[in-house]
Amino acid sequence: MISEDSLKIAIDFDGTIVEHKYPEIGEEMLFAFDTLKALQEKGHKLILWTYRSGRRLEEAVEYCESKGIKFYSINSSYPEEVMNEEISRKIDADLFIDDRNVGGFLGWGIIYQMLHPEDGEFNHQLKNAEAHHNHQKKSGGLKSKFKTWFT
Repeated sequence: MISEDSLKIAIDFDGTIVEHKYPEIGEEMLFAFDTLKALQEKGHKLILWTYRSGRRLEEAVEYCESKGIKFYSINSSYPEEVMNEEISRKIDADLFIDDRNVGGFLGWGIIYQMLHPEDGEFNHQLKNAEAHHNHQKKSGGLKSKFKTWFT
């Protein structure tokens, strides 16, 4: 169900949907597919926006489809777009979700809560499970440098 309130959301694969293991496919990021499915149910158009191409891109698409996610578009602004490799690969999206954001990847629970704060129970479940998971795992990298942003 696509509504006038729906967003086109471009989502990176490695480090965002799955852990970084390129060129292999890493383990699923906590709640990635639950959140992607919930976003699709809200009517958002999800675009896979990744560095991957060729066989590696096909593997990523197949992996996501095996988890129940079929993207609106892949590395393009809309499904029918013909990519011209001579021009910029930047796509038209309302929002980009990527682990290379300033401050790092926020986590799927926080992302969903930012987009749909009205979904209290779903957000509560994600937030509690993420907090438990993060407590068991030491954080590092940029996230530790910007610690006050994530507490």
